[in-house]
Amino acid sequence: MSSLHYGSNMINRDNNLTQLVPVPALSDNYIWLLCKGKHAVVVDPGVAEPIEKLLAQYHLTLDAILLTHHHNDHVGGAVALKNLSGAKVYGPLGETLPVCDVRLKEDDSITLDTLDLTLSILDIPGHTAGHIAYFGYLDTGKPVVFCGDTLFAAGCGRLFEGTPAQMVESLGKLKALPLETLVCCAHEYTLANLRWALQVEPGNTALQQRWQTAQQQRSEGLPTLPSTIGAELDTNPFCRPLQQSVSSAAAAYAGAPLTSAVAVFASLREWKNNF
Repeated sequence: MSSLHYGSNMINRDNNLTQLVPVPALSDNYIWLLCKGKHAVVVDPGVAEPIEKLLAQYHLTLDAILLTHHHNDHVGGAVALKNLSGAKVYGPLGETLPVCDVRLKEDDSITLDTLDLTLSILDIPGHTAGHIAYFGYLDTGKPVVFCGDTLFAAGCGRLFEGTPAQMVESLGKLKALPLETLVCCAHEYTLANLRWALQVEPGNTALQQRWQTAQQQRSEGLPTLPSTIGAELDTNPFCRPLQQSVSSAAAAYAGAPLTSAVAVFASLREWKNNF
């Protein structure tokens, strides 16, 4: 597995494999930093300063900036980092971005030569209309997906520009990835999401255990991320709308029978919005 560090903790410059680092930013964001040797790539830099500090501290060259969607807490640092480094900026085809050199859509792919990393693009609208994800295999062989604000640990993004049907389809694309895929989402929302998920499925033992683990991680100042696709399939209500325990709870919340995954999802999303 790739080395996983946290924030400004030591990046091992002697490691010949790509390292994956969640860099805290703003109130609860993570900017994902990938580095190998002297080279780095960042995903969704909402601000530039923490990345600028790491680049200087570890004498890293920033080669690329990957954007998943247009919200400012994901793109606000892109221009400054581009100006600092000359990095190539990749982003979704259908969204207005402050800077973007290469526009991407589903079935496109990009190759980041300095990391030996090829990433395939998935269109995952719902949170925003043009949201994309980047999926590939690290040089350790570990699959990884950078999914922005579409899939969270035990949650999913609010529907600012899309529909429940779109989000169900988008989550379906992510759920189809290998179970061991590292889910690199962009916010530390895990404890709040788990509190809600336990209301939906109080009898889910995997969810109960995840709650205990996440509480311990946060008490030690550690990130709860990355998650995995397998963990989300076991514990995330939004990923299991046809599970009887989930659909029954969603119907009880709605006060009406729910006859489709989309209807269950819509009830869950309203429930979470008001939780």
